Amino acid sequence: MGSDDRRILVVAHTGREDSLRAGAETCRRLLDAGVGVVVPESDRDDLVAADPALSATAVFGRDASAGDLELAIVLGGDGTILRAAELTRGSSVPLLGVNLGHVGFLAESERDDLEATLARALDRDYLVEERMTLWVRVKVDAEVVYETWALNEATVEKASRERMLEVVIEVDGRPLSSFGCDGVVMATPTGSTAYSFSAGGPVVWPSLEAMVLVPLSAHALFARPLVVGPDSSLAVEVVHRNQGTGVLWCDGRRTHDLPPGARVVVRRSPTPVRLARLRPGPFTDRLVGKFSLPVAGWRGPVGDEGMRP
Repeated sequence: MGSDDRRILVVAHTGREDSLRAGAETCRRLLDAGVGVVVPESDRDDLVAADPALSATAVFGRDASAGDLELAIVLGGDGTILRAAELTRGSSVPLLGVNLGHVGFLAESERDDLEATLARALDRDYLVEERMTLWVRVKVDAEVVYETWALNEATVEKASRERMLEVVIEVDGRPLSSFGCDGVVMATPTGSTAYSFSAGGPVVWPSLEAMVLVPLSAHALFARPLVVGPDSSLAVEVVHRNQGTGVLWCDGRRTHDLPPGARVVVRRSPTPVRLARLRPGPFTDRLVGKFSLPVAGWRGPVGDEGMRP
């Protein structure tokens, strides 16, 4: 390990050549700087095959735990960052994402900026931002059959294409509406630009603590996206009406089957995910950059209109 026992986790999408190369480059750079590099066991063989010198890396969960880490550097798309969040769940380790995917909303820098990003990481020159997560529970009758969490969203979807899913949605312990649908997305502000956004939900600024519920292709007069406070609870019950079954997906990574009568309850989790930020700019700029939004013709605030009253 390094002289001051610094340890940094490196998580890469090693199934993609560009991400594997970036992961190997990152590990070499950190090792050369005297930092202890930790990698997931599932990544290590690919990284060592790409560069035998990386046999000096430690294995996460065997040689080092999340409590030993100061930072996780993640190379890939948002899916890879969600994987890193799963690995470090419950710890205070911030995640620093380098986007090698498409939009990469959770990432802080791009592949071309890798060297500068690593220099900032080595200098501990970053801010840490906390993002709220969801606590998810599945009940059948009175029995809790599954519990998990989500950073982006918990989604109840129909299990078969030919049969619509019949649900009742609930807010704060009270029924709101019942309808047939393809599913229901329950998202955090972080997840509002992911599946929820694709389903027609609102974009919610990450500084706002809230939860979003978005019905998917609902057959109903009232099936609008909803935004509720962080202390509210959301629930989706799978109705027996047509014997349709559902499936729960959390961040597209964790899943559980939902028989008729199953109840999915979503609340704010007390355990946030921590993201390392290099540029504390406004979220508006991130939206414009990630979605290539047209802003030609903007002249900006005039006088003191941007000042608080």
